[in-house]
Amino acid sequence: MRRSFRGSKQQNQNPIKELKINEKIFAPKLVVIDEEGQNLGILSKQEAVDIAKARDLDLVEVSPLVDPPICKIMNYGSYKYQKEKQERKAKAKQKTSELKTIKLSSRISDHDLDLRVNKAVEFLTDGHKVRIELQLRGREHQHVDIAKEAINKIITRTKEKLADTEKEMKIEQPTKKLGSKLSAIITL
Repeated sequence: MRRSFRGSKQQNQNPIKELKINEKIFAPKLVVIDEEGQNLGILSKQEAVDIAKARDLDLVEVSPLVDPPICKIMNYGSYKYQKEKQERKAKAKQKTSELKTIKLSSRISDHDLDLRVNKAVEFLTDGHKVRIELQLRGREHQHVDIAKEAINKIITRTKEKLADTEKEMKIEQPTKKLGSKLSAIITL
């Protein structure tokens, strides 16, 4: 079956909603507020645009849903720049936390366990949650206690390692069996 290319639908990259400015405002009467915040009253659209142009500023429709719409006289370019700057700052402050998985077996050696502990500490200090997962195979299903012991060993060693950095580790989900897997989730 042949598919035709319809092109990619571009989403609005700029999440700031576009405000109507100057001649793009359609309402005949407007409530106008000047750049200092003083209410100039209800004016016709042309009068308001003329006042804004005389002051070398723009007339921006800030509240289109009321009747008559509320418009403010301001420098639209700097207003838009400030809004974008605020959004970039807010986005930078957002903490992205992922769920990282560390897999191990019930017959894990001490050196390998230390490597997994170091990786868990690294993930936790980066602000991520860590799922410790152990896949049970064959006869290991009869010895779930050994598998739980391996998971508890990695949790206690991680807690000891984090005690040096003065950060408190929390067990978000205790060791639990899901099918043929045992898992626990830890976080800072």
